[in-house]
Amino acid sequence: MSAHVAIVTDSTAYLPQEALTHHRIVVVPLTVIIGDEALEEGTEVSARSVATALQRRKPVSTSRPNPEEFAAAYRTAAATGAGAIVSLHLSAEFSGTYDAACAAAAGAEVPVRVVDTGMVAMALGFPVLAAAEAAEAGATVDEVVGAAERRAADTSAYFYVDTLDYLRRGGRIGAAQALLGSALAVKPLLQLADGRIQLLEKVRTASRAVARLEEIVAERAGESGPGDAAKVDIAVHHLAAPERAGTLADRLRDRVQGLGELHVSEVGAVIGAHTGPGLLGAVVSRR
Repeated sequence: MSAHVAIVTDSTAYLPQEALTHHRIVVVPLTVIIGDEALEEGTEVSARSVATALQRRKPVSTSRPNPEEFAAAYRTAAATGAGAIVSLHLSAEFSGTYDAACAAAAGAEVPVRVVDTGMVAMALGFPVLAAAEAAEAGATVDEVVGAAERRAADTSAYFYVDTLDYLRRGGRIGAAQALLGSALAVKPLLQLADGRIQLLEKVRTASRAVARLEEIVAERAGESGPGDAAKVDIAVHHLAAPERAGTLADRLRDRVQGLGELHVSEVGAVIGAHTGPGLLGAVVSRR
């Protein structure tokens, strides 16, 4: 078997298990700490248990993987016969995961390219899939990285939260914006931009926020035009809001022309720890 490029990511990509298995993607988990108990995302703690802990005012925090966990993942990838590894991760603005991966890459037995996608959740997952598909087609490391970076550049993520308080507590959004939102009794719509969470719009009610989220996503996705082949993939994420997510997904399925894949999933524990219950998000990723 000729050497190939292996793909590594972290647990915040929230890719379906069948996709991970099919593409042989190696996943390095982040950690969620509830009280004094450290739990591995994806195997030891669910987003729903995090939501419950937050509602009960229990202390919840998150932690990056350590470099040795990445080193073990790179050894696993190399053992498949890989001649190189591309390691794609959530925004370095959110976590030290990228730095830990870089530290491990320096001592790996095969060359490792570590990529800060500036994204998270399926906004990270879609670039990971693009990288995996390029690698399977025999692409070089540079080509695999290029495929991931192009997909990330063509991916947008928008989300609604019932309150900015959880993001403020975790340091993921400025305290002034959180206080402003609370003072005006508004519902915030947020976006990922330049690797950071930014306030996009403020609306007065939750129902209007969800309707506006649908409009924004449909406009962003609708650039492909009627009759086109599949040009855009969408992911709808939620935390403890399955009905809200299902309704949004159904409406986007009806509205978006050129729709490829549509994923609906609850976010993992790490993202849930920072957004809190009621999160509703949508990722638009052009192919």
